[in-house]
Amino acid sequence: MIKKIYRLNENEVKKVLKYSKPFFSYWIVANATQNNRPYHRFAIILSSKTVNRNVTRNFFRRKMYDMVASYISHNQGKDIVFVVKKQTKLDKKDFGSITTFEKDISFLLKKLAINV
Repeated sequence: MIKKIYRLNENEVKKVLKYSKPFFSYWIVANATQNNRPYHRFAIILSSKTVNRNVTRNFFRRKMYDMVASYISHNQGKDIVFVVKKQTKLDKKDFGSITTFEKDISFLLKKLAINV
């Protein structure tokens, strides 16, 4: 998990979704805007149509936060919200689902030009 200052709250997520430019992958859409902070902040939206249990939702949320932990500190920051598409079904017991989720997050971070 990452510290709370590197996560977006609900109002900030709404603002990013309203004023951002989307970037697409197969399963996930990333919305990003510039912020005035020297670090990146992240959020993920997993609907109940995407995952069937809260345990699975927390698993993928924590997996995403662990993946982006190395991308936090930079000179100019961005607010990034990952939205998992509705037709996507995620299951923590399915290895293919986990690897595709990780590949999509990595692809979107590269597309947003966030390098370590």
